[in-house]
Amino acid sequence: MERYEPAYLHLWRSGELAERVRAAYARLEACDICPRECGANRRLSPRGAACRTGELAVVASYHAHFGEEAPLVGRHGSGTIFFSWCNLACQYCQNYEISQLGEGREVEPEELAAMMLALQERGCHNINLVSPSHVVPQILAAVLIAAQAGLRLPLVYNTGGYDSLKTLQLLDGVVDIYMPDMKYADEAIARKYSRVPNYPQVNQAAVKEMHRQVGDLVLDERGIAVRGLLVRHLVLPEGLAGTAEIVRFLAKEISPNTYVNIMAQYRPCYRAHKLPPLNRPITREEYLEALRLAAEAGLHRLDRPRPRFIWEI
Repeated sequence: MERYEPAYLHLWRSGELAERVRAAYARLEACDICPRECGANRRLSPRGAACRTGELAVVASYHAHFGEEAPLVGRHGSGTIFFSWCNLACQYCQNYEISQLGEGREVEPEELAAMMLALQERGCHNINLVSPSHVVPQILAAVLIAAQAGLRLPLVYNTGGYDSLKTLQLLDGVVDIYMPDMKYADEAIARKYSRVPNYPQVNQAAVKEMHRQVGDLVLDERGIAVRGLLVRHLVLPEGLAGTAEIVRFLAKEISPNTYVNIMAQYRPCYRAHKLPPLNRPITREEYLEALRLAAEAGLHRLDRPRPRFIWEI
């Protein structure tokens, strides 16, 4: 296989990427970047913004990450940048210090670009943007700067799955690998546990658009992802996530070749201890049932669990 050239380089060379940056920043003035469409003027202040983020992105950390899916990690790790705050309010978030408490610091696009270039210098296989849905303008600005300075790694859009179609269109031809969560199949459950309206409808439309842009996951000769869709689904106690409906949607509405990580590592965090049945880990039987449902639906590219996350099966 020939060496893959990241999608954004064509847009950078043509000047289109700079136009996307301008269009994205204009939308911050009455923000509709995510589906909450809060209307806050984020160029002036984070006040009133559902994501509690102003004109500058807030970054908690960046490093080579070896705990991601195998096609992202390879030998040298996934170059992960953790953005603070989130457009979801998951009551069981394992990273709540970052997503709900906002630990981190504001960074200019130039510094964000420097982080990307530093991760490339360390040998990482990709730039993995975690919780990016509310900071797409800032990401686009940083990619423009980084591309000019020599960034050549694929971009991974690692999202909670609550993404605006209008914003995803700005990312068409920029993102190489989409990695959305599919958290819930039921709107009422999503509203209760992640405090967000219309999650299943928004999520499914977003995943369809992501797949339209990049297709099924493509690996190079080393087994490293270079382009495509990789879906995460966290199994929750007592079937709260709606696994059966989600795997059927993926197999029928997206592709039976969709690469899916059926995640076993749920544990009670943040406010989950007050929200039974989320106050307990999942059982071995619940996880095996989720795997069975995925296989029964026709999905065959399933990421295997790591021993530290699950019982030996």
